[in-house]
Amino acid sequence: MAWTQVYAPVGGALLSALLAAIPLIALFYMLAVRRAKGHHAAGTAVALSFALAVLVWGMPATTAFSSFLYGAAFGLFPIVWIVVTAVWVYNMTVESGEFEYIKQSLARLTDDRRLQAIFIAFAFGSFIEGTAGFGTPVAITAAMLVGLGFKPLYAAGICLIANTAPVAFGAIGVPVIVAGQVSGFSDLHISAIVGRQLPFLSVIVPFWLCVVMCGFKRSLEVLPAIIVSGVCFAGSQYVFSNFHGPTLPDIMSAIVAIVGLVVLLRVWKPARIWRFEGEAAAAIEGEAPRFGVVLRAWGPYIILAIMVFLWGLPQFKALLHSVPGSVINFSWPALDGMVQKAAPILPAGKDPNYPAVFVLNWLSAGGTAILIAGFLSVPLMPGYSFGRALSCLFRTVVQLRFPILTIAMILGLAYLMNYSGMSSTLGIAFTLTGSLFPIFSPLLGWLGVFLTGSDTSSNALFCGMQRSTAEVVGMPPELAVAANSSGGVTGKMISPQSISVATAATSMVGQEGNLFRFALPHSIAMTACICVLTWLQATVLSWMLP
Repeated sequence: MAWTQVYAPVGGALLSALLAAIPLIALFYMLAVRRAKGHHAAGTAVALSFALAVLVWGMPATTAFSSFLYGAAFGLFPIVWIVVTAVWVYNMTVESGEFEYIKQSLARLTDDRRLQAIFIAFAFGSFIEGTAGFGTPVAITAAMLVGLGFKPLYAAGICLIANTAPVAFGAIGVPVIVAGQVSGFSDLHISAIVGRQLPFLSVIVPFWLCVVMCGFKRSLEVLPAIIVSGVCFAGSQYVFSNFHGPTLPDIMSAIVAIVGLVVLLRVWKPARIWRFEGEAAAAIEGEAPRFGVVLRAWGPYIILAIMVFLWGLPQFKALLHSVPGSVINFSWPALDGMVQKAAPILPAGKDPNYPAVFVLNWLSAGGTAILIAGFLSVPLMPGYSFGRALSCLFRTVVQLRFPILTIAMILGLAYLMNYSGMSSTLGIAFTLTGSLFPIFSPLLGWLGVFLTGSDTSSNALFCGMQRSTAEVVGMPPELAVAANSSGGVTGKMISPQSISVATAATSMVGQEGNLFRFALPHSIAMTACICVLTWLQATVLSWMLP
């Protein structure tokens, strides 16, 4: 017999919402105050959520446990499948020594610190965010900038600020894919809306970085590079997010921005080279690698971009789905057909059943495209072999064992809160904000990423609630879901997870407080921009929505 959701188990909407928020408050406390490991914090939140779902919301224990497993399974596939394969490709380039040529090719373009920050922190960091995400770009780019001679605080802070605009489409579009899955909307539709918000941020991030480093006047000295990088990235982000989908905007935008900057530097150079105060010019040792060597080093990522592009085409995806056994659908046991929605969450005349069908599209999944790209890249790496590639894959899984566990538990927590009705309880409480909800919508995403360190996890936690609330207050629900992801990107730079990654990469362990204070005002300012834009798109600029 199906169980019907209850949204005010203790009477009033506010008191019920406060109870529903306990797992999220616990997650905040464990991460921000106790500085607990991600899987410890997630485990605590899951335990509290399970107890509340069963004891307060009245959800059958078997159904609650099954909903957690259903979310955890989605976390493992396709989310973890993408993360593992993406990081594996990066690890192979490091093991084979090819990544050194990638670093050299970027570092030799210019010795101006402003341009190096735009190249590495913004453009190259966006490329790594697009292929791997989950803390990888900050770790790589911050270490690269320190290696080039940047002061550790600036290297870490600049990379955190730069790692904003690309976050929503990171790891081959995982955050947007999760937002679509949790909310029930098409990820292509969510991608298009996010692609009409973040380009406004993307176009100013290069200028923002330069002002942080050297002030407004000195930033104007490299205005041509700022304009080229910002416009190339923002324009490409809009095109690919609206006309291809969520998987390629970061990768292609980064490539277009890098190519644009390289072409610009062939015909233009800054009048004065800027370095940090008291810093002497430092020559790069050794001869520049040949063009063929640089092209070979970038080969794995070029192949990856091509494969992901093909996998994102609807026609090619349909071809993959036509292969017998490539798509396996099955009802999730003890959950599918066992939960029913109710008013006011259930619109009049709609089917109350809350379906739970797991789709195992192993061939058309983004992670499979990356896996194939990785194996195709092995012959390009001198001295590397398929045996070493397989060993690297297993080591990558071991390396990511705790992030894998954290992702699975966070997704399990999200699904448990959704199927128990706790997310809807929070959403109903936010309906009290009425016409102001478009302003609060991005703030929820910002809070979620601050708590979890992941736009993916934030979308898993809040996108169901965003849709429920928006439908009640009259805001376009697709905009609310997209705003959760767009607002979330500005919380990435101050999340405890990102701060820890940045300090570790720059040998600043113990100075987390200094870095947090460095990034906080920039996070607040960028979040305010997204809040204003979302409110405008929900009202006077509604014509901007697809």
